[in-house]
Parts: sequence; C-alpha cells; structure tokens
Amino acid sequence: MEKETRKNIWINARLILIIVAVIFLFSFSAKRNSERKILKSEVIFVGNDELFITHETVNKLLIEKNQSVQKLQKVTVDLNKLENSLDHYNMIEKSQVFISIDGVLKAFVKQKSPIARVFDENGSFYFDYQGNKMPLSENFTARVPLVSGEINDENSKDLNKLFRFIYDDDFLKKNIIGIEILPTGAIIMSNRNYNYKIDFGRTINVESKFKNYKAFFQKAEADSSLVKYKKINLRFTQQVVCTKK
Repeated sequence: MEKETRKNIWINARLILIIVAVIFLFSFSAKRNSERKILKSEVIFVGNDELFITHETVNKLLIEKNQSVQKLQKVTVDLNKLENSLDHYNMIEKSQVFISIDGVLKAFVKQKSPIARVFDENGSFYFDYQGNKMPLSENFTARVPLVSGEINDENSKDLNKLFRFIYDDDFLKKNIIGIEILPTGAIIMSNRNYNYKIDFGRTINVESKFKNYKAFFQKAEADSSLVKYKKINLRFTQQVVCTKK
C-alpha cells in the first residue's frame, strides 16, 4: 500500500513538473515573440479594384509617431488604435489590422463606395453608399452620376436611396449620367447616349418609375425612336409621357 502511494506521489510530481515546464516554455516563447520587431507592413484592399487611396497612404496611417514600421516591437503595437485610425480616414469604410506569426503587420482595408458626385457652392465631393460625404481622389475618378442642386438634412436620405437604386442596377448605372435636384424637390435626369431629359418628379415610387422607364427604353430603342424625344416624363406611375422635339 505504501509502495503504491509513493508511486502515485511520484507520478503526480512528474505531472506537475511537466506542466510547470510547459508553462515556462510557453511564457518564454510568448515573451520572445512579443519582443520581436515587425519585419514589414502589408496592405490588402478588399472588394473594389478601383483604388481611391494608395498603399503608401495606408502605410503612413499605420506608422505611430513617424517611426519606421521595422523599428516597432510587436508588444508595443496597439492594433485597436491602428484600426480606429484607419476607420476614421475619409476614404475607408472598414479595416482590420493584425500581426502575422512571421512578423508582418497586415491591414485589410475596405474602401468607401462612391455612388454619386455632387457639385455645390462648396466644391465637389462624392456621396458614398452609406450616405456619407467622401472626398475626391487624385488616384481614380469614379464613373457615377453628376449631381447638381441642394442636398440637405431633409432630402439626403431619400436621395441616397435613389442613388443606391441606380448604382445597384446595371442598366441604370450605365445609362444615367446626370441628376439635377430642382428647388421644388423634383428630379431631372440625363441619359448617356441620348439628348432627352428624364422628368422623374419627386423621389417617390422610385422602383415603379424606373420599371416603366426601362420598359419604354427597350421598346423605343428597338424601333429607333429614342432620338425623336426631348423629354421623358415619369411622374405618372401608370404611364410614360413623352414629348417630341
């Protein structure tokens, strides 16, 4: 009985020693890993292939206190702070920053998606998919409708829904190049390939109006009559009223 007890004590002691050794090695390895310096930074853009910001711009946002990335130790890098810095940049929608096992500081970046370009008394800017302002880029010009007229707190939500509807529809995205917001709140649109104006009316019944317009366009294009019109009136949801030149 005493021999068996000693055997159990020895087994338990060995287990404790093994556990202590594993913890020590893990702590030692973690400490050495945290003290390692970052080898380089890498920026990966997610989704949109049209780069409104450069890799260099993102890299600058990743550098703390103007230090070189290679001088930073893993343990000193505040990943949340870096993500917040990127997320607050006016051309970035969302980012994710982490350090890989091999010591590379990686930033996955999703850019904002411009869906309209607005011209007002203060200059020009993009309206992004989320309904926020986005500055123009020196690197790429988005092919989106040009918008003139006043956008304010009262109409911005409805206008953003209109812009998004056009952006999400392949036909409309290709054909609608101009949007004028009248003081009355009515909308006048321009087509890419024809000179007629589209009298859209107010931003109500948007889906029905565009459905009518696409049906009219397909029929009129088939019989080559689109060049005859100077105005396409979509104010009436049950019909399309056309005015000839």
